[in-house]
Amino acid sequence: MTTSPTSGATPPLGIAMIGHAFMGAAHSQAWRVAPHFFDLPLRPVMSVLAGRDSDRAQAAADRLGWTEAVTDWKSVLDRDDVHVVDICTPGDTHAEIAIAALAAGKHVLCEKPMANTVGEAVAMAEAAERAAQRGVRAMVGFTYRRVPALGLARDLVAQGRLGRIHHVRAQYLQDWIVDPAAPLSWRLDKDKAGSGALGDIGAHIVDATQFILGDTITEVMGTLVTFVPERPLATSHSGLSGTASDETGPVTVDDAALFLARFASGALGSFEATRFANGRKNALRIEVNGAKGSLAFDFEDMNVLQFFDGTEDSSTAGFRRIVVTEPEHPYVAAWWPAGHGLGYEHAFTHQVVDLVRAIAEGTDPAPTFAEGLRVQRVLAAVEASAESGTWHQV
Repeated sequence: MTTSPTSGATPPLGIAMIGHAFMGAAHSQAWRVAPHFFDLPLRPVMSVLAGRDSDRAQAAADRLGWTEAVTDWKSVLDRDDVHVVDICTPGDTHAEIAIAALAAGKHVLCEKPMANTVGEAVAMAEAAERAAQRGVRAMVGFTYRRVPALGLARDLVAQGRLGRIHHVRAQYLQDWIVDPAAPLSWRLDKDKAGSGALGDIGAHIVDATQFILGDTITEVMGTLVTFVPERPLATSHSGLSGTASDETGPVTVDDAALFLARFASGALGSFEATRFANGRKNALRIEVNGAKGSLAFDFEDMNVLQFFDGTEDSSTAGFRRIVVTEPEHPYVAAWWPAGHGLGYEHAFTHQVVDLVRAIAEGTDPAPTFAEGLRVQRVLAAVEASAESGTWHQV
């Protein structure tokens, strides 16, 4: 039996977080909260936050609960009080930081998409494989896997409740840049972000569908569109997009991505990722149709899973609304009484719980860098297909 997380006898697990914007705030909350609700074998200690600007980094550390702030991320790699490096920076920095941290013997949690290119992702996966031989672990931050309703969806598929899977339908719809006057942020710069809606939110539905099905995408045919090719330059970088100036610059990523997919099992998939769906704030939607039943999920109603049991009498059969807040549902027992729903931030806490337990047990936390590479290959195949107009193997 593990020691209480509030006891000093629980071994500490020192965390260094690189980056402190939107994802940094979400990760910080998770590191703070996890040991207070879950019985963890190691005690997370928020040792140090790294950011490029000393004043902003110190302000973030004070606000988010980190012991200190530094401006050189490389300095954390030599510290004995740092055991995990949590990467919350733009995608163009992921490979350098992750590979260096793993080589220094630090466990790594890296935000998605894992890298900007397949080449970078391959190098990261190879570094993680070498590190694993020394007991050093690496995880990609596909947090939607940790939403209890999607965990239940995976369980139902694995139990055979849907039978053979025929169709997968996945959308990720947002509207935060539908205004052409919204400023040009790093997420709209291919050099920093790798891609647009495809990598930013499309990566999530690629991973989530493969997770739910326990299957892999093998072939894709896609198209990418940029609706607003030029935007005002940002003068500040608060939130997702910052404040606009009078000057403009080019948008070098896609605003929307659509693609068809074939899975290894023979299932067919259709995927849509856009940041131009006016009125949709964070609508990650997945529907799975099988020979014996179907399920449907929408993150804007994240505590609910819709389930249709096709084996029931047709006179009364219909989609069943399951409120996924019972103690037997994934992760839920540590939280509130049934019916008291969870929110966006809880998936990040669950991610921390899984990572800490895997480190303590000496096992690879999922999704591994190898799984992150698999997603990266899908994204690259979609880009290649959009350019050629043909199906591409993953």
